[in-house]
Amino acid sequence: MNTFWNNYNNWLNADALSDAEKAELISIKDDADEVALRFSSGLSFGTAGLRGTMKVGLNAMNVHTVAHATQGLANLIVREGRAADGVAIACDSRLNSQIFAETAASVLAANGIQVYLFDALRPTPELSFALRELSCVAGINITASHNPKEYNGYKAYWEDGAQLPPEHADTVAAEIARLDIFKDVKKMPLQDALDAGLVTIIGEEIDEKYLAQVQTQAVNPDAIAAVADELKIVYTPLHGTGHRLIPAILSRVGLKHLYTVDEQMVIDGSFPTVKKPNPEYPEAFALGVEIANKVGSDLVIATDPDADRVGVMTRTPDGSFATITGNQMGALLVDYIITAYKETNTMPHNPYVVKSIVTSELAAKICAANGVKMHNVLTGFKFIGEVIKNYEKSGDGSFLFGFEESYGYLKGTYARDKDAVVTAMLICEMTAYYQAKGMTLSDALSALFDKYGFCLERNVEVYMEGLDGPARMAALMDGLRNNPPTEFGGVAVTLVGDYGRGTITEGGEVRPTGLPSSNVLYYRLANGDVIVARPSGTEPKIKFYYMLEAANAAVAEEKLANYQKTLNALSDNN
Repeated sequence: MNTFWNNYNNWLNADALSDAEKAELISIKDDADEVALRFSSGLSFGTAGLRGTMKVGLNAMNVHTVAHATQGLANLIVREGRAADGVAIACDSRLNSQIFAETAASVLAANGIQVYLFDALRPTPELSFALRELSCVAGINITASHNPKEYNGYKAYWEDGAQLPPEHADTVAAEIARLDIFKDVKKMPLQDALDAGLVTIIGEEIDEKYLAQVQTQAVNPDAIAAVADELKIVYTPLHGTGHRLIPAILSRVGLKHLYTVDEQMVIDGSFPTVKKPNPEYPEAFALGVEIANKVGSDLVIATDPDADRVGVMTRTPDGSFATITGNQMGALLVDYIITAYKETNTMPHNPYVVKSIVTSELAAKICAANGVKMHNVLTGFKFIGEVIKNYEKSGDGSFLFGFEESYGYLKGTYARDKDAVVTAMLICEMTAYYQAKGMTLSDALSALFDKYGFCLERNVEVYMEGLDGPARMAALMDGLRNNPPTEFGGVAVTLVGDYGRGTITEGGEVRPTGLPSSNVLYYRLANGDVIVARPSGTEPKIKFYYMLEAANAAVAEEKLANYQKTLNALSDNN
């Protein structure tokens, strides 16, 4: 019998399963593909933790896989002798998030590890802040960020507030592989853990400390006050954790006219008003734009369910609303922060900015023009956190800003993950600054292009779902790696970065990347354009990043179309 059938039968006969869970398994007994999909292997545990659809099975998010992963983390903590230091746990608004958070708490407590459990849903960045504030050894946040409603996830953090370093993630993964999911996982009832003092409920006191730290990151606190009577902002949390703290911080910095999307202020893990609770997508802003047009606002802000990503739509010269991409917002914020510090004569010593290698070089141009050092790191905010940590160890350098193209930003070192709360505050401050000049953010972006040159960034996602999805993804990446393209759209490739092998090849010479190993392929063309291929760590897809420079949007789109033809041919051949 195939291994997946053995796993299926073991689960079906396990005492730990409820009658409802067993009924769900019985319902798929005649669907071999579905059984194989759920039981051929478990969810992969990495530096980003776990993520998957919610159903019964090894390769899914449920109370058993959450408990299994937590036992692996508990074994690491006990081995490190850090049980007394404790673990902070939070969750977002998704279906089952609270149950998964309580399950994790019960496993840690059964292992003698102190737990600090939030009393209700909280933003991911507050979890990062809380574990640092409480001097915890680790943290857990139950969230699948901006994924569709069927998903949930498990983010694990270490004592610096960043997601697990690779060596610890490998240890947890090895423990999960070694442990029997039912026999080797320790649990105790949550109420017993509370009574024994092993679980402490935390809440408003952490909120206050967190918001105080966020507010200190204002660059020019007077900017909003100067236009407070006229400034109007529309905000939606997309049914998520930003619903309370973002309005709170905007009120504290002086915003008088905040209009919220009432339907989306409702906490609901089924996300009834959107297909995907993702602030990258214009569709998520539809209700907010309606309000903006009614009240005369030029800006709509949206945050994802765990409030670590933030997206914006701004009014354009013709009166319509357009998305500001993650790359564009990062560049705008870098430029604004530097400008505001210079205008107020408060630029900190030895300033630096950090971005990922798949993020636009526009911000790098801005930094170079202003004497600010730019660091490029691999995708994942933990790598931005590593740069911050290294500077803190050296005692020299001031962190101005960190960001990724995927709508994640951070100012300040109170947390080590992207933070939509502080970003929403800064976006409103920046909007107020430009409003005082008679400009929208759309105008400000045009001014950046006029000064530094037009840039177009575009992500193309190739989904490879199904049981053979991972094999097809691997085959495509292997084909690109072993037979690297020499041109895109007739433009020669002059540099190839293979971050999996740790090499950069340019002009016939090979040098190290200087970064950790990661399954990323990077191509720089003779005209300066960049194309990057990277498999998603959380979804069955390969993401292709195009970072192009051109005289204008039309020329950039033409270049993109030509490059895409080459990439499509390469994909077909692999």
